[in-house]
Amino acid sequence: MGDFRNLKAWREAKTLVLLSRNAIRKLPPEERFALADQWRRAAYSAALNIAEGASKRGPREFRRYLDTARGSLHELEGIFELARLLEYLSDGELSALEAARDNCAKLRLRVATEDDSTQRAAVRDSRTT
Repeated sequence: MGDFRNLKAWREAKTLVLLSRNAIRKLPPEERFALADQWRRAAYSAALNIAEGASKRGPREFRRYLDTARGSLHELEGIFELARLLEYLSDGELSALEAARDNCAKLRLRVATEDDSTQRAAVRDSRTT
């Protein structure tokens, strides 16, 4: 599919990982092995599934990895809501994280949609030849 480093979704996912790392450090010690680990895994999963999916041979396989990244992004959304509910982070800190998560989700969707369009075009082209 191409070099994952060229995908805007990958770059936004890296930003989300960095913002998450800084926010996770602010969580209370009792969350170190619970919410913090889950948050870290979800952020890594979103980024790494975009990267791994880009290495796959066909659009269908790539889409599967993008769907896994979507699940991780939704998990992060839930984590942010819990962090707000438990008052672990300020609204300002969470707003920056939510914006990065939303941007990554939109870009992931765009990559998946473009991939579907490319696949449909290839099918149409193969039918006309």
